[in-house]
Amino acid sequence: MSESCTITKRVVLSDQICCIARLIIGFIFIYAGFIKLTDPQAFARLISQYDILPDVMLVPFAVGLPLLEFLAGLGLVFNLRGSLAAVLILLLIFSSVVGYGILNNLKIDCGCLSLDEIRGLSSLKQAFYRDMVMIAAVLFLFIQRLRSRSWDRRMKNNKKEEVG
Repeated sequence: MSESCTITKRVVLSDQICCIARLIIGFIFIYAGFIKLTDPQAFARLISQYDILPDVMLVPFAVGLPLLEFLAGLGLVFNLRGSLAAVLILLLIFSSVVGYGILNNLKIDCGCLSLDEIRGLSSLKQAFYRDMVMIAAVLFLFIQRLRSRSWDRRMKNNKKEEVG
């Protein structure tokens, strides 16, 4: 088998893996955002337990953050420009807040995927590890996107050389 066939198979396989990862993360964000949007008051109470926002900002954050989460997930599912960066930024924010909760030994619900998640410190640690896995997946998607662009440029250059 020629080297170009092997490379092409790897590119196709990595594209399929990227598509699956992008869809999984996108649907997680859509689900998590939607669940929080169904009861913003309950999410505001969860946010208040972290004691990092003034009370006046709780409701705007309890609506705005899940809305951003939902829209970023939709963007990822439909592969819209900027959605991967938005998801990464949100994951960095989420992991920072959850890390804050762990460091301060808060025994609270993280409020990450549902309003009824397992309560306590183990919930925060699970959420933190889940965020780290998703951050790694998003970074993988960024790297693959850069490789894909590089691959596209090489293919265009090869076609130009063949024509010329």
